[in-house]
Amino acid sequence: MSAPVDATGRRLALMFRALKHRNYRLYAAGQLISLVGTWMQTVAQSWLIYRLTDSAALLGLIGFASQIPVFLLAPIGGAFADQHNRHRILIFAQALAMLLAATLAVLTLSGMVQVWHVFVLASLLGLVNAFDIPTRQSFLVDLVGKQDLFNAISLNSSIVNGARLIGPALAGVLVVAVGEGWVFAINAISFVAVLAGLLMIRVSIQRPAPQSMSKLQSIIEGFRYAWQTRPVRGLLLLLGLVSLMGMPYAVLMPIFADRILHGGADALGLLMGASGLGALIGALTLAARSGIYGLGRWVACAAGGFGLGLVLFSLSSHFWLSVGIMVVTGFAMMIEMSASNTLIQSMVPDHLRGRVMAVYSMMFMGMAPLGALLAGMLAERIGAPLTVRIGGAVCVIGAVGFALALPKLRREGRQIIVALQMTGGSPANEMTGEAGILPHADDGAKTPKR
Repeated sequence: MSAPVDATGRRLALMFRALKHRNYRLYAAGQLISLVGTWMQTVAQSWLIYRLTDSAALLGLIGFASQIPVFLLAPIGGAFADQHNRHRILIFAQALAMLLAATLAVLTLSGMVQVWHVFVLASLLGLVNAFDIPTRQSFLVDLVGKQDLFNAISLNSSIVNGARLIGPALAGVLVVAVGEGWVFAINAISFVAVLAGLLMIRVSIQRPAPQSMSKLQSIIEGFRYAWQTRPVRGLLLLLGLVSLMGMPYAVLMPIFADRILHGGADALGLLMGASGLGALIGALTLAARSGIYGLGRWVACAAGGFGLGLVLFSLSSHFWLSVGIMVVTGFAMMIEMSASNTLIQSMVPDHLRGRVMAVYSMMFMGMAPLGALLAGMLAERIGAPLTVRIGGAVCVIGAVGFALALPKLRREGRQIIVALQMTGGSPANEMTGEAGILPHADDGAKTPKR
């Protein structure tokens, strides 16, 4: 019996190996608590807008307002993260987010809240996120080093989606029991945990190399690398398409919960929580991997599975069937997005990490507000189910296109990763002999000469 127990222990140690780093443990604990509050606020905010306006268009517009700053300003945030102390940036950003949540709580609990208040505060939070998100993505390497970076990325996704599982369900119960204002107040308090964790972290002070180029040139350098590196470009384009056409299903979820599935805020919380459960399972599945071998195929299959899940969800009128579909859809969504993150980081030199991850943030979160705006307007005209169905179908088409391009992308991806290893710029030595978008190491790709 000892051999199976030892094997299980090794698998668990492999899955959670980033937690051996004290800094990451502090970071992860604070993030889990804070993100539960953040997901609670996301659900409560959507329900508040829906209760005040009964408008699908405004549901789309609030999503647009909260995320469009990421699309517009993330490149500046990424360049800022490459040139300044990421630790201090995160502390300042989380403090500002706490202040915004507390303001929304006071306005709602006092009965003074108006729709424009919610839009202004959501936009300001988007502005904070434009600096916070690329900084957070590039800060992980400071917490765990290069060897455990990919496991930290997967565990970070697990934390986000563990919170996404708990937060919406709690929000649904609390909105019914005590109202949206107390949910916003709980979110504000939850930031104490992440701020305490960040203040306890000890990282070596970053001393970025002197920049010989202007801020604009620095930003352009990140865009140029992302666009000219074809495997990175392919991953980013598919991610952007999924975010634009698929992710806006979330802003229409109150309509599904109310008009189609005949529930209320508690039904909305269960649907969002089901998607979070699937995403958590997906993130843990990736965390259990020891390398990035064959992840390109995972990305293609997951994008197609996500689109198909949306089509099936749009056709369902049974609540528990819809909950089950959301679990599968959340799983596919997380595999596509987290695997793309891992592959992109495997092909990015350290000195460009913040700027390229800013482009990732633009595709991941920045395209979603445009999609939310489009989905809100379409839902007003053709209904939420058909809107989601169209978005899902487009995701499937994009996945097929990526799969057809994969043979060329995998060859170039392997060459890039090997070249980074040879120059010492690879983010992890566990990839030796394995190119993430390469299912086969002997597919004919040549090792670049020095």
